[in-house]
Amino acid sequence: MARWQGMDLDDIALRLEALGNPTRLRIIRALVRAGEAGMPVGRLQERIGIAASTLTHHCSKLIQVGLVTQERRSTVLICRANYPMIRDVAGALMDQCCAEADGAGPPP
Repeated sequence: MARWQGMDLDDIALRLEALGNPTRLRIIRALVRAGEAGMPVGRLQERIGIAASTLTHHCSKLIQVGLVTQERRSTVLICRANYPMIRDVAGALMDQCCAEADGAGPPP
C-alpha cells in the first residue's frame, strides 16, 4: 500500500471523500467552530437544519472514517471534531507542497 507522509493513501482518500459531501462538510465546520467541548447532537441538528435521521447518517460516516467522535453524557450525545485526524489529513496534503519545484521548499 502506498503511504504519504506516514498515512495510507486509501485512508486519506476515504476521509477526503467523506468531506466531499456538502452536508458532512457543514457538520465538520460546525464542530470545528465549536472547539474541544464539541456540540450536543440536538444543537448540531438545529445549526445544520437537517432531519435527525439525516444527521445520524452523515455523522456515522464521519465517525467511520475517524473525523468525528461521539461521547454519551447521561442522555446527551456530544459530537466532536477529531482535530488530530483532521490535522493529519490536511498535513498530508500540505507537507507535499512544492516538493518537486526547482530549488523551492515548502512555503514558510
